[in-house]
Amino acid sequence: MSTQLEYQVEPAFSHLSSSDWDALKPRLEAARSETLADVELLTSGAAIPPAKQPLDSGFIMLPANLLAEQEKSGAASLLGEMKATAEKRSAVDRFVVLGIGALTWVCGPCLKHSATHITMSSSRAARGDIPRLYFGGNNIDNDDTAGLLEVLKSASNYADLANRWGMTVISKSGGTLETAVAFRLFRDVLEECYGASSKEVTELVVPITGETGKLRDLSNATGYPAIFPIPDGVGGRFSVFTAVGLFPAAVMGIDIDALLQGAADMTERFRTAPIGENPVLDYTGICHLLEEKKGLSTRILSTWGSRLEAFGLWYDQLLAESIGKEEKGALPVTVVNTRDLHSRGQQHQEGVRDKLITNVIVKESSTSPVAVPKVAADRDQDQLNRLNGKAMPELLDAAIKGTNKAYAEVNRPTADLVFPKLDAYTIGQALQLFMLATVVEGRLIGINPYGQPGVEAYKQNMGEILYGK
Repeated sequence: MSTQLEYQVEPAFSHLSSSDWDALKPRLEAARSETLADVELLTSGAAIPPAKQPLDSGFIMLPANLLAEQEKSGAASLLGEMKATAEKRSAVDRFVVLGIGALTWVCGPCLKHSATHITMSSSRAARGDIPRLYFGGNNIDNDDTAGLLEVLKSASNYADLANRWGMTVISKSGGTLETAVAFRLFRDVLEECYGASSKEVTELVVPITGETGKLRDLSNATGYPAIFPIPDGVGGRFSVFTAVGLFPAAVMGIDIDALLQGAADMTERFRTAPIGENPVLDYTGICHLLEEKKGLSTRILSTWGSRLEAFGLWYDQLLAESIGKEEKGALPVTVVNTRDLHSRGQQHQEGVRDKLITNVIVKESSTSPVAVPKVAADRDQDQLNRLNGKAMPELLDAAIKGTNKAYAEVNRPTADLVFPKLDAYTIGQALQLFMLATVVEGRLIGINPYGQPGVEAYKQNMGEILYGK
């Protein structure tokens, strides 16, 4: 089976005229060229024109560059250092990730394919010696924060592995209030648990931050032995292949080399493959034309199965923050099917005709198929004996085909993003596909996909309310 992620444009493509598609091709090519030229501009040392600021194109070649550095320097490379630090996870049984927005959700796509047994199993052995994972610092929720703090400080003996915990804090500037407040709270509890002067209060904290800023200053002053960088030229929501995503993924036992290789291979496909064989350009083109010509300004990412919900939520932020500017930009919405067919399916099939549905489908299950068992006839009141032997992947396939058929019958456009299987290599491809497609679309419609002026306004207003200036 092919390991390449595929974007299948039908039947969405049938809603467009060949002349519209042909007219778009030169513009797509130009957007690709500009996106790649931005990489050269960022690294050239030349002055960046005002229209290009901010320019965060460093994510594009980052996966290939990290792998090349590792091949050259081995354990002394950034990847080698992250792996060595992550291997110390055996010292804790609970691992807290503090960060907001994409700075936390980027971890989700890496982990979601195996997160059930990682986070829910009560047996350390059953989890493959991997800690339980918790998220914090991504919201202002008193009860949620208090509950997690109580879980962490409820033990009496922190020499016992089952009670030990550590954390990573993720913020490029250190100025995001939600994360900064959480970090102070969790540092305080860490000192309460281990003792203010203990070595654990520094050894069990891994900051991930920019080369300058409040969190970098705090980390240097505290003397944390491991601090990983978020490089300049890589924006927060494009930072999945920095330590932001890679270090938590490594802690969870994810193959980060495969993750990066998938991303590097997708970049090469984007750079060299023609339209029609290029998932980045094909996805961008279909979405753009259906919005421009058919008014489909809502993009439904329909994930079939719950394991990719975090991936969809990450993409929601990526697209909304990057393209939602200057009174432009499609509205991204993630749904999980078949669950959400019972809440949103009616609207998608018979509601306003403003939606493009992209199905995210995993062809091969990660676990052995679970089949419907046969019971005695006098217990078959649910009449499921007729499904005897049919496994859940077969039921899901029928649901996908049945839903697509229903949409097609009422002229609702759909396309499919097909994962051959859910592993680190494929997830790496998908993450890079969506980041590249988002940038290409921004260049296509004349919007800088980097930066987040709307978010900065809320931060400034919040600060004025809290600090009185």
